[in-house]
Amino acid sequence: MSAIVKVENLVKRFSEDVLAVDGISFTVEEGEIFGFLGPNGAGKSTTINMLTTLLRPTSGRATIAGLDIMTRQDDVRRAIGLVPQDLTVDDELSGRENMYLQADLYDVPRDEAKRDIEELLNVVDLEDAADRLVKTYSGGMRKRLELAEGLIHHPRILFLDEPTLGLDIQTRSAIWDYIKDLKAKHNITVFLTTHYLEEADGLCDRIGIIDHGKIVALDTPATLKRSVGGDVLTIGVRSEDDLTGLIAAVPGVISAKKEDSVYRVKAVRGEEATPEVLKAIWEKGATVTSVELSRPTLDQAFLEYTGRSMRDAEQSGSFDRVAASHAARRRR
Repeated sequence: MSAIVKVENLVKRFSEDVLAVDGISFTVEEGEIFGFLGPNGAGKSTTINMLTTLLRPTSGRATIAGLDIMTRQDDVRRAIGLVPQDLTVDDELSGRENMYLQADLYDVPRDEAKRDIEELLNVVDLEDAADRLVKTYSGGMRKRLELAEGLIHHPRILFLDEPTLGLDIQTRSAIWDYIKDLKAKHNITVFLTTHYLEEADGLCDRIGIIDHGKIVALDTPATLKRSVGGDVLTIGVRSEDDLTGLIAAVPGVISAKKEDSVYRVKAVRGEEATPEVLKAIWEKGATVTSVELSRPTLDQAFLEYTGRSMRDAEQSGSFDRVAASHAARRRR
């Protein structure tokens, strides 16, 4: 794969006291789903606004599909699709009319637009509601329409900024099924932010975590979770002996602690350590009464790198609110 997004020492400073993005560098590979996570105010939306040409960087460089975001803004906008946090569809138009409006803004030829609109409305399950006014749509239907609009001009990369925020779990699940289908069928690159870590864990090929304007971690979900320190085995044992030292000596075990008749064992790879730990316990003549293997979660990794769980992070203040107000004024 080749990089479709290249970011080099990107900086955004709003004032002497407000440094929203602090010299970040990373790449996004073509065809991957890339997650961009961080607490509120960490610089997520500011970064996306710069990459989508809504904000001008203070310094540094970034390219989208080889196009410089500073010098070729119009070309960048044609190469990308954007589904923002806030709904932008027109309530007084039908779903189909909103799609034609979006196609006209991107100069998509009418014949081509007609064909693609029918296909996209079908993809997001809105063909039966296409001629209804959008003000009659549910929140999930509106979000699905936004997704279809972001794809009307066949972008090479689709930016999704909190695309399922506030939606019920069934609607969120349906939207992510559409996203996975798009990747599988069209090899489209997806750059997303989300506060739902289970979504990022299940969908993303790689995840970047940003905090205080800096990239603090970037890897696959599995590697980020392993970096927390290993899987945890919880083993109930009936024995008069303390087996802590015996268990801790098993290859692959990082640590072992005993609480009453239960041992909590941290291992590099739990599925490999479990049979060896159980064998050592049985050979000692002890009886195993229960075994549970749990793996580190993405929220634990998030906590490790930012010092806050995602839930706590949602309460934090925000440089990005400043960024949002600057971007809004720029769009007026």
